[in-house]
Amino acid sequence: MMFLEFFIWGGWFVTLGTFLGDNLGASGSEIAQAFSTQSWGAIIAPFIIGLIADRYFNAERILGILHLSGAVLMYLMYTSESFGAFYPYVLLYMILYMPTLALVNSISFNQMKDPAKEFSVVRVFGTIGWIFAGLIISYVFFWDSPEARAEGMLKNTFLMVGIASAVLGGFSFFLPKTPPKVTKEEVTISGILGLDALKLLKDKNFLVFFLSSILICIPLAFYYQNANPFLSEIGVANPTGKMTIGQISEVLFLLLLPYFFKRYGFKKTILAGMLAWTIRYVLFAYGNADELTFMLLLGIGLHGICYDFFFVSGQIYTDTKAGEKYKSAAQGLITLATYGVGMLMGFWIAGKITDTYVLEANMHHWDRIWLYPAGFAILVFAVFALTFKNEKVAYKQ
Repeated sequence: MMFLEFFIWGGWFVTLGTFLGDNLGASGSEIAQAFSTQSWGAIIAPFIIGLIADRYFNAERILGILHLSGAVLMYLMYTSESFGAFYPYVLLYMILYMPTLALVNSISFNQMKDPAKEFSVVRVFGTIGWIFAGLIISYVFFWDSPEARAEGMLKNTFLMVGIASAVLGGFSFFLPKTPPKVTKEEVTISGILGLDALKLLKDKNFLVFFLSSILICIPLAFYYQNANPFLSEIGVANPTGKMTIGQISEVLFLLLLPYFFKRYGFKKTILAGMLAWTIRYVLFAYGNADELTFMLLLGIGLHGICYDFFFVSGQIYTDTKAGEKYKSAAQGLITLATYGVGMLMGFWIAGKITDTYVLEANMHHWDRIWLYPAGFAILVFAVFALTFKNEKVAYKQ
């Protein structure tokens, strides 16, 4: 289940920007619109889970229905011949897909005696699924090669993912039954969105962290939206397969995180994550597909520090600050702020800046484009370093 869940996401989302630019002639702003559907899905997902899944239906059945519906939408995306026709399908797809991330977790937790110890072993299969999808695209079908892209072969990623989605949709109905959560508390909109945790913002340190989390999503959006088109455009061979280095490093640095967290503390861990974003984009700005390819690969490899050291550390910090009463609400609020508000801002800005540096034949001034998120990340780094007061945070997984 977990393997297919993330195989599906990684099998089309990584190459989306390249496909839209090459095959549908989409502008940077239009590509940003397509990626922003992830944020709209993240904003709407809590309502589907909180108002429907947690109250009325078994999680595995909803998971099956959502993925079967997703298979149909993937086929419609595969057959789309213009951005105008493509966009409604990708928007509806992400609204249906994002809730499945919470559903697979719920189904997993429901079968475990000790989720804190058991879940990581299951979740790593999701990362393996994402890696597997990238390797298939680059090294089995070669859909991201210049010749295949010129023939429009990247659209086959939607067909591949559609088949995987249909398989997971059917398989879901055979998963262990996960009935609705029985709760005496009334489900409220503020509870679903995590607004009950807003009172945590009275703590100055948490407020600084909260705002920094939103702002660091702007550089993150540049990576999601532009990394694959950038690597493809400058002539890096097998770009999608090479981008799986980022997921491999994510697993490795997740293993190193407990040591780093205990050795250097929360503030330095977060700052290391922020600094890694700046270094990554500087490497992208000055690397190339020839003798400086190692700079690009190193930039991709920094993904583990960029993501784990900031976002995973941030989840631990949020959990510590919120306490038992507001734990779920606080995590919901951070998710809404980052993947909702922060990423929406980030994709919009990335789209505008990308369109500003378009050259002839739809090529781009990538060195200038990448310096924007690099500068923004170092600015967030400086503000956080100056305004966040060091405090001891216990590492808990």
